[in-house]
Amino acid sequence: MNTHTPLTIGAVAKRAGVAIDTIRYYEREGLLPEPLRRPSGYRSYGEGIVAQLRFIRRAKTLGFTLEEIRDLLALSTDRQRGVKAVKQRAKQRLADIEARIAELERVRAGLAELVEACPGHGSPDACPILRALGGEERP
Repeated sequence: MNTHTPLTIGAVAKRAGVAIDTIRYYEREGLLPEPLRRPSGYRSYGEGIVAQLRFIRRAKTLGFTLEEIRDLLALSTDRQRGVKAVKQRAKQRLADIEARIAELERVRAGLAELVEACPGHGSPDACPILRALGGEERP
């Protein structure tokens, strides 16, 4: 296939595995450059846009926000400080994820304690889960 053939938005969406509306949204948000327009007014893309969309999808999967992804895209072309700055942002994202995991583990332990303490029958007033949710008892 000739990689210099302009692609339609539908072809780009299919190759990148995203919806057409997603491409338009990323353009509005400045994650993707404005595409060239054909005389008909339709968008016309080069093959590189598919790689950018895959980059965005993978970064989102790793938990980066769209703002952070915009920065990562800019840094990916910065030969002076790009790799160092990308690593720093990835380290920060990892720290954020580890903090969220620790919080979820704390919540899980509290909930497990409540589930264990609940007999599963009797009066709702005696249910430790309902009392905890009502603020009477801390998990």
